[in-house]
Amino acid sequence: MAVSAYILIQATVSAANVAGDIRILEGIESADDVSGPYDVIVRATAPDMDGLGKLVAARIQSVEGVTRTLTCPVVEL
Repeated sequence: MAVSAYILIQATVSAANVAGDIRILEGIESADDVSGPYDVIVRATAPDMDGLGKLVAARIQSVEGVTRTLTCPVVEL
């Protein structure tokens, strides 16, 4: 079953550059620049929780300028 999540990102460089680099990754539905304590908010989908973890840890966190991420899986109540 596919898993969706919002990923909140803090960055050291231009949020526009970080969002642009993240938008091209497979599994990313959107990446938007925002103001506030986070610089970019990403909506992502993966086949399962393991896939989501790999997407965040191996791909998103390796984007230049990303300093911190907070992953918020979407739940259906």
